Amino acid sequence: MKRAIPVLVLSVAGLIPVWRYAPSTETTTTTTTTTTEAAPAPTPTVSSSGGTAGRTVAGSTVNTEKGPVQVQVTFEGERITAVTMLQQPDHPQTTAAVPQLVEETLQAQSADIDTVSGATVTSDGYRESLQAALDAGGA
Repeated sequence: MKRAIPVLVLSVAGLIPVWRYAPSTETTTTTTTTTTEAAPAPTPTVSSSGGTAGRTVAGSTVNTEKGPVQVQVTFEGERITAVTMLQQPDHPQTTAAVPQLVEETLQAQSADIDTVSGATVTSDGYRESLQAALDAGGA
């Protein structure tokens, strides 16, 4: 009985930090642009040759457990020429995954891209926001 009381007290004292733990919900907004050609202006513009107009479409904001994800897609005609992250979680895995996701998007010219290992939540949010932008852009 003499040991039971200290064990109980120490157990409760050890569990208090676990009960009070709340994960960080801070996010930052960063911009990452990768293009296969010269970077177009962020707003829709008409090319100097009188060809098709470039247009920029923002995808929906996807709230993930790591933070919000939102992309912006720039089109030249039906071709995706740039993808910009408008919102992304402030996570090292996300920061490392974004260039890979953008590059795969530019190669695939669709939202049918692979998940980046270690950034599954961000990859899923990216694909969802990208698909919304593609749907809005008519691609």
